[in-house]
Amino acid sequence: MRKIITLSISILIFITSNAQNDSTIQISLDDAIIKALEHNYQVLIGKKDLEISKNNNSWGKAGRYPTVTIGANQANRFSNTENLITGNRDDILTNSIMPNLNAQMILFNGFAIKLNKQNLDIYEKISETSLRMTLENTITDVTAAYYSVILENEKLKVSKKLMDLSKDRYEYIKLKKDLGVAVTYDVLQFKNNFLTDSTNYLMQLMNKKTAIRELSKTLGDKNLTEYIPTDDFIISNTTYPLGELETLMLENNSTLKAQYLNAEVVENNIKLAKSSLYPSLSLGVGADYTNTNLKYYDPSMTTSSYNYGAYANLNLSYTIFNGNNRKRNINNAKIEAEKLRLKTEELEMVMKNNLYTIWQLYENRKQLVKVAEENYKAAKLNLDIASEKFNSGAISSFNYRDIQNMFLNTSYSFLQAKYNLILTENDLNKLTGSILKK
Repeated sequence: MRKIITLSISILIFITSNAQNDSTIQISLDDAIIKALEHNYQVLIGKKDLEISKNNNSWGKAGRYPTVTIGANQANRFSNTENLITGNRDDILTNSIMPNLNAQMILFNGFAIKLNKQNLDIYEKISETSLRMTLENTITDVTAAYYSVILENEKLKVSKKLMDLSKDRYEYIKLKKDLGVAVTYDVLQFKNNFLTDSTNYLMQLMNKKTAIRELSKTLGDKNLTEYIPTDDFIISNTTYPLGELETLMLENNSTLKAQYLNAEVVENNIKLAKSSLYPSLSLGVGADYTNTNLKYYDPSMTTSSYNYGAYANLNLSYTIFNGNNRKRNINNAKIEAEKLRLKTEELEMVMKNNLYTIWQLYENRKQLVKVAEENYKAAKLNLDIASEKFNSGAISSFNYRDIQNMFLNTSYSFLQAKYNLILTENDLNKLTGSILKK
């Protein structure tokens, strides 16, 4: 029996020492969020998408500026022709080079260029909103992972307390047996309690390690460094009026903002479809140069010539009929706008429902924290009293073990209630677009 206990303690010391010897870094929640926003892969990808949108948002992409091309053609030809003067056949080698410069510019196409630029402006805002959503999700994930480490660490402290308490009880009951006032059955029972609590402690230590690794991954740390939180549970007792939350959500929620921006694009697409009803006017300008050499069999007949020119042309066109495709495209654009309007109304309804559900959950969890705290205080006091009663023989070992388990469960419930409240308030801030400000 002594060997079993010694082995259990040795394993516990080994794992605990490994946990202490690992390379760790202490970090606050604010620093964790900053680190994640700098290194999280989804954030980095979102920033690149925004860069692309900014690059695309230009009048050149919209089609305002001319397209200028420069080129050259070089031609070589050999021919054998009859010379009508001499009656002989001449070998003729023709060489020519023709450089050219051309520019094409749309002067008017039914305001499509202006509308395209407006869409590019909106696409850039959509990318900004998408990045904001990524930032909000990252902050939410980091906060959850950060407080998860705190939660598991606090649970570990409770497990450690019960394990130490079981160890003391076990040593106490062995002493009583040596004095002849306790039986082997009692010793075995307390031995089993100590081993069970030791196992629970080791399992909880593993849970804490897992939570730390998850936090490291969320922070985008390639080395999976162990980050140890320096903050504690921060419980808010803030009261959020539902009406104010709804107003904030409709104004600042990133998902709704992206939907409203998409609606602007769809409205512009209707105007773009209508631009095909207008005539199109374009301007083409250019210059070219041709240099030609003719080499005959008789060198005295070899000649060369060159010419150059420039042009400026206006092209006006108007589509009279194309199978009613213009009208069809306009109608389809209007239908798409109506579809998006319905989707937006549905999204607003869903978001309002989610807001009410989360707000109600937040209010309930505030009360649950208070109840769990009272239960914890009562269980802790009950455990202290039970320890004294057990020492005096007023209660049995079974009753004492039940009180120990009750303390463990109420402690875990209190910690979990605080963790749940923090996450729910985080969800409220995210839903109302306030999490970045927070």
